[in-house]
Amino acid sequence: MSHEILNPKNWKPAKGYANGIAASGRMVFCGGLIGWNADHEFESDDFVGQVAQTLKNIVSVLAEGGAKPEHLVRLTWYVTDKAEYLARLKELGNVYRTIIGRHFPAMALVQVVALVEDRAKVEIEATAVVPESK
Repeated sequence: MSHEILNPKNWKPAKGYANGIAASGRMVFCGGLIGWNADHEFESDDFVGQVAQTLKNIVSVLAEGGAKPEHLVRLTWYVTDKAEYLARLKELGNVYRTIIGRHFPAMALVQVVALVEDRAKVEIEATAVVPESK
């Protein structure tokens, strides 16, 4: 693997994310993606449903750049309701592992007042690093 998880020895391990990742290779950046489909239509107003679609959208954009979920090094989540995010962590974890797998990049989560698309409940930016071919 071309990624190294960074966790200071005297820190408790992060759970569900990495405190830091060191990587080298081709960088792939995803803009802020939301939970609508390829036709820019929302199929769900459910928070977890939108997260699932957003993660699928990230995987699709990564694939266009030759990247896979295991190449993710950073995710930045913007949510409109932190309380719902926290209340549904178990469901979110299941959806995340189904779509992304057991790869946990460096992550940040921010609650925002609103997103540009009124029906959007989550927006996620992603960065991946694809290892150099040898």
